[in-house]
Amino acid sequence: MSTHKQIDRICCSALLLVLLLTTVFMNAGKFGVQAISRTMGYESRLFDTTTVHTIDIEMEDWDAFLEGCTDEEYVSCSLTIDQEACKNVAIRAKGNTSLTSVAAYGNNRYSFKVEFDHYDPSNTYYGLDKLCLNNIIQDNTYMKDYVSYQMMFGFGVDSPLCSYVYLTVNGEDFGLYLAVEGVEESFLERNYGNDYGELYKPDSMSMGGGRGNGVGFDPGILGEAGNQQENLNGQDSKINRGTPGMEAGKSPGGPDKMVMGSDDVSLIYTDDEYDSYSNIFDHAKTEITDSDKDRLIASLKKLNEAETLEMVVDIEEVIRYFTVHNFVCNFDSYTGSMIHNYYLYEKDGQLSMIPWDYNLAFGGFESGTDAEGLVNYPIDSPVSGGTVESRPMLAWIFADEEYTEQYHQYFAEFIEQYFTNGEFERMIDAVSEMIAPYVEKDPTKFCTYEEFETGVSTLKSFCMLRAESIKGQLDGTISSTETARKTVLEEQQTDDPEAEEAVSLSIEAMGTMGNTFGPGNGPGEFIRETADFTGEDESAAEVSGRGNDFRTEEFPEGMKALEEFPDGTKTLEEIPDGMKTLEEVPDGTKMLEEFPGEMKMQEGIPEGMKTAEEFPERNTLILAAASAAVLLAGIFYALRYTRYV
Repeated sequence: MSTHKQIDRICCSALLLVLLLTTVFMNAGKFGVQAISRTMGYESRLFDTTTVHTIDIEMEDWDAFLEGCTDEEYVSCSLTIDQEACKNVAIRAKGNTSLTSVAAYGNNRYSFKVEFDHYDPSNTYYGLDKLCLNNIIQDNTYMKDYVSYQMMFGFGVDSPLCSYVYLTVNGEDFGLYLAVEGVEESFLERNYGNDYGELYKPDSMSMGGGRGNGVGFDPGILGEAGNQQENLNGQDSKINRGTPGMEAGKSPGGPDKMVMGSDDVSLIYTDDEYDSYSNIFDHAKTEITDSDKDRLIASLKKLNEAETLEMVVDIEEVIRYFTVHNFVCNFDSYTGSMIHNYYLYEKDGQLSMIPWDYNLAFGGFESGTDAEGLVNYPIDSPVSGGTVESRPMLAWIFADEEYTEQYHQYFAEFIEQYFTNGEFERMIDAVSEMIAPYVEKDPTKFCTYEEFETGVSTLKSFCMLRAESIKGQLDGTISSTETARKTVLEEQQTDDPEAEEAVSLSIEAMGTMGNTFGPGNGPGEFIRETADFTGEDESAAEVSGRGNDFRTEEFPEGMKALEEFPDGTKTLEEIPDGMKTLEEVPDGTKMLEEFPGEMKMQEGIPEGMKTAEEFPERNTLILAAASAAVLLAGIFYALRYTRYV
C-alpha cells in the first residue's frame, strides 16, 4: 500500500514539475530569462570579411529592369553567390535620395534589395532572408558604411553584418558593392533568438525615393543645400542649430522639398493615441498588434519622463550605440534634422537602437563642411538641427551624471580599442589593399581611382584627429559641449608635412551629399554638354584619364551636341538613343584572391557546421502538447492506483 502511495506522490510531483517548466519557458521574458542568439550559416559564408565575394545577377531583360527601377517593384532573377546558385530570387532597386539621384543623373548604378524568400517563404541563403547591395554612392572612400558597421559590431552593438562583393550582371562586370544583412527576420533571429521582439524603422521623410516617393525630385537641390554655409564655432551648450558648415535651420532641399522629422520619429511621447505614432507603426518590420502598440507607447512615456529607465531602455546597448554613432558624425540620422536611418527594437517594453545607413557619415551630409569644426564636434551635444532634449533616446544620457560618466567611460574604451592600439589603421590599410584592384576596374564607380586613394587617406587622417579631439574632450582640454577656440587641428600645425596635410583636410575628398558624385565628377554627374564615345576617336581619350567621363544626356531626336577637345571643338552629328557609358579597364588588372590576414573576421560557424535551432515556435507547441499528455497519463495512473488504496 505504501508503494502505491509513493507512486502517486511521484506522479503528482512530475506533473507539477512539467507544468512549472512549461510556464517558465512560455513566459521566459517576464521572468528575466535572456534570449539566446543564433549562429546562422550565412555569417561565415557571404559575410566573411577577409575576401571580396562575387555575386552574378542573371536576368533575361536587365535593361527593362533598369528602366523601371524607380518604381521599386520586385522582379524575378537568379543569383550566383561565390559560385553557388540561388534560384527564384526577387530583386528591386532601393534607396531614398540616392535612388532618385542615380536616376536623375542618367546613371544606372542603383542600390538593390534582394529577397530570397519573396516567392517561396522557405527559400533562404543559409538562413538569410533579405540582402541589401549598396552602390556606395557619395563615398569616395568606399568605406564609410563598412567602417561604421564594423566599429559598431566590434564595440558590442547589435549591427547588420556586411562585406564587399564584386557584382556582375549576366557575366558582365557591374561594380564593387557593399553587401549588408537586411535588418529583418534573419537579423532578429541571429541577434535575439526565435523569441525576438518587435522591430520598427521610424521615418517621416517624403524626400525622393522610398517606394515611389521620388516623383518629381530634383537632385540639383542637393548641391544648392551644400552652399548654405556657416561656421558653427562657439555653439550653445546643448544645442546645435545645424550641421557643421551648414547655415542654421537649413537642410538639403529646404522645408518645401521634404518633410522633416516629427515628434514620433524623435521618440517623443505625445499621448496614447495610435495615430500620434503613425510614422513608427506604419513602418513596423514585424507583425504588430494593438497590445504591441500599447506597450511601445507606454515605454515612450516612461522614456520621456525618465522613469525606471532600466525597464524601458537597454542601457548598455544604447550607450554603446551612441558612442560609436557620435564618433562618426553622421547627421543623416536620429541625431540630425531628418531624424531617420535607425531601427527601433522593442522586447517586453525595453527599447534599443540598431544602426543603419552610414554612407554620409564623417561629415558627408553636405558639401563645404568645416573640417576643424567637424573633427572637434562635441560629444556631449551631438545633435544637429535641434537640442539634445528633443531626442529622448539620447537625452537621458546627459540628464543623469551617472549615465554621462558611463558614456564617457565607453568613449574612452572605444578610443583605446580602435585608435590607441592601432586597430583602426590596420583595418583601413587591410581593407584598402583588399578592395583596391576591384575599385580600379569598377566600370560604374562614382569617382576616379585617384579620388578613392585620396578619400581613404583623408578618412584615416580625419578619424585619427577625431580620436585625439575626443581624448581632449574627455580630459577637459577641449570642450565637449561646444567647439573650442583652441582645437586639436591648431595643435597639429607644425613643419611636419603630414601634420600640414591633416590641417588642410577636405571633407569633400571623402564624398558628400551636396556634391553627389564626388569632386572628380564621377560617371553619373549631371552634365548636359558631354557625349558618349565608342573609342573610334582617340582624341576623346585625351580629355580625361578615365573612360567614365564620357556620358550621354538625353537629347531630342536629331539634336546635335558639342564636345570640347584640346585641339578645338568637334561636332557629333547624331547621338544614338540609349548609348551607354564606357569604362576603360586597363589590361592586366588582377583580382586580389587572398586577404593579408590582419583584418578580423566577423564571428561565424566553421564551414560545414550545422545551424543551431534555438527553440523554434513549433517546439513550444510540442512541449505544451507533451505536458498535456503527461498530465493525462498522471491522472490515469493516479486513478488506477487509488483503487488499491
